[in-house]
Amino acid sequence: MDEARFLSLALSNERNRAILRHLPELELPDAWLVSGSLFQTVWNGMTGRPPEHGIKDYDVFYFDPDTSWEAEDRVIMRARELYAPLGIEVELRNQARVHVWYEKKFGTPYPPLRTSTEGIDRFLAPACMVGISPVGGGLEVYAPCGFDDVASMTIRPNRMPNFSARRYAEKAARWKESWPELTVHEA
Repeated sequence: MDEARFLSLALSNERNRAILRHLPELELPDAWLVSGSLFQTVWNGMTGRPPEHGIKDYDVFYFDPDTSWEAEDRVIMRARELYAPLGIEVELRNQARVHVWYEKKFGTPYPPLRTSTEGIDRFLAPACMVGISPVGGGLEVYAPCGFDDVASMTIRPNRMPNFSARRYAEKAARWKESWPELTVHEA
């Protein structure tokens, strides 16, 4: 699978298109639609399922040096207003502040990041490590491991600093329920 095919399939989901179309209105630095809504839409296209099948949520990463909860909450509220008329719930996370709350929530340290794409690099599996950003009237794709695992519907561990075998197993099991064609490697 090449980038053009990935984009074509990922954008077959109207919600992905709407999020990307309206994302610049939030004026967020280093903003990306990431992970599940993208690779899962691709899987749906490859397996003949409706584009939104099995997608739990739509995640947007951005990187703002203001790491206060209040600043992130303001962005979350603005996004809620922006996307509510479209019937889309979007989860936004400031990647500059993930290290502030991650260990308390998941029990694993999370070194500070410098960009949103570093957050993409830390997803649990290479198939998850994808993002699309609306840039200069076009779309930029970030896929540090390429598209082979997405195309082959393979889930394998990404052994990054915050890897959790338990979370990997939970997510892989949920994905396997929706896409039984998946090949899942043990953590």
